[in-house]
Amino acid sequence: MLTERQLEVVLSVVYEYIRSGESVGSRTVSKRYLTGHSAATIRNEMSDLEDLGFLSQPHASAGRVPTTRAYRLYVDSVLQRRRIAGVGGFEWPASLRDHRNDMEGSLSVASDLLSRLTQYVGVAALAPLREMSLQRVDFLRLDTAHALVIVVLQGGLIHHRTVTLPCDLSQDALDELSRRINLATSGRTWEEVRTVLQQYLLHELEEFSRSCRVALGALEEILAAASPRVFTGTVSQMLNLPDFQDLGRLQALVSLLEQESGLADMVARCSLEQGVKVVIGEESDVPEMKECSLVLASSVHRDNRAILGIIGPRRMDYERVISVLEEALTALSFQEE
Repeated sequence: MLTERQLEVVLSVVYEYIRSGESVGSRTVSKRYLTGHSAATIRNEMSDLEDLGFLSQPHASAGRVPTTRAYRLYVDSVLQRRRIAGVGGFEWPASLRDHRNDMEGSLSVASDLLSRLTQYVGVAALAPLREMSLQRVDFLRLDTAHALVIVVLQGGLIHHRTVTLPCDLSQDALDELSRRINLATSGRTWEEVRTVLQQYLLHELEEFSRSCRVALGALEEILAAASPRVFTGTVSQMLNLPDFQDLGRLQALVSLLEQESGLADMVARCSLEQGVKVVIGEESDVPEMKECSLVLASSVHRDNRAILGIIGPRRMDYERVISVLEEALTALSFQEE
């Protein structure tokens, strides 16, 4: 358990290091933050905090820098207090207006705007497909043995898959199958209707039971995708940050962004609940994120869960990033109305 003064020292070091990017000395803390305490007193506290794992010293003559544990303490304090609205300084709804009917377009634009606003890498994602409401399912006969399954999700997202039918079905029969499925699924998620629909179709359409099983299997494969669709902004602005002057760090980040499946899995794991989620450095099990942090915020609008995030250095301005993400989610909700 930290004392009140130790907590103040940790938060002061984190705040100053985020601001300056340079190791923080006891004299700086004493003059700028804890003016009622001498540099010698602060220095002793810093030494104890280093032993406790909150601070580290790059070399003997340097000041201290925060560890992941110190950043966590700081971030938790930010999340507990009310953020100031309007810090983004950008007209979000106007920027997204051109994509009001296109969810993927909205998220792609949002990821670029997040990058520009924060100078880090913006991330935007759609929730896993099985969590999204179905609007319509259609079957298109291709030949005597194949049909195209077309799934339209809330927000106009379209997915399709070719399936092999166990017998030759006419287009009228496929239309009837579509009608039965749409009656049961429209406006609901796959998780809500999967079992009920399977029982209903297999009992009501016995003559088409094998085809029903094929159709349900195709829907399950389409909608059971574990990873969300992820959009990322540009990484070029990160080149100017002192945190990424080390080429190895930058290469690790670029490698992560290029691995779409790995990035999608990480976003999915970190955004299981609504609200803000912050993963700092080695808190992530992704090696490329060791020197980075990920801040995610998600919310549900019209049954769709939008996920927005920022990838940046551990020394990112967490308070501003969190506020920008919350404003962006609000903008998306306005855009959908």
